Amino acid sequence: MQTVLAVDDSETMRQMVKMTLQTGNYQVVLASDGEEALAKFNSTTGSGFDLVVTDINMPKLDGIGLIREIRSRNKDVPILALTTESEDCMRKKGADAGANGWMTKPFKPAQFMEVVSRII
Repeated sequence: MQTVLAVDDSETMRQMVKMTLQTGNYQVVLASDGEEALAKFNSTTGSGFDLVVTDINMPKLDGIGLIREIRSRNKDVPILALTTESEDCMRKKGADAGANGWMTKPFKPAQFMEVVSRII
């Protein structure tokens, strides 16, 4: 079973992402901000995750910072930004940091699962 690290400061969004991914038989590990996500990522040396789904606007360590930190440790794990940010400059920042995909919230579960399966 593939494992996804899902990061969002909104409990509701974390649960939506988790439920959606579970319908695709993914195991989901949740984190409420970038710092918590990085700690969980580091505890598995990143090899335990097949995908990271992260929000961009979060307290402590934002999504762009999280993507950079993960990329400095692991060049291969796919990273999907799931955010309300839709401006091209933010998408570019995400891509420059190392994100493999960018999706805006709110999301349609079928569309989200399609993007996840393409990225993994």
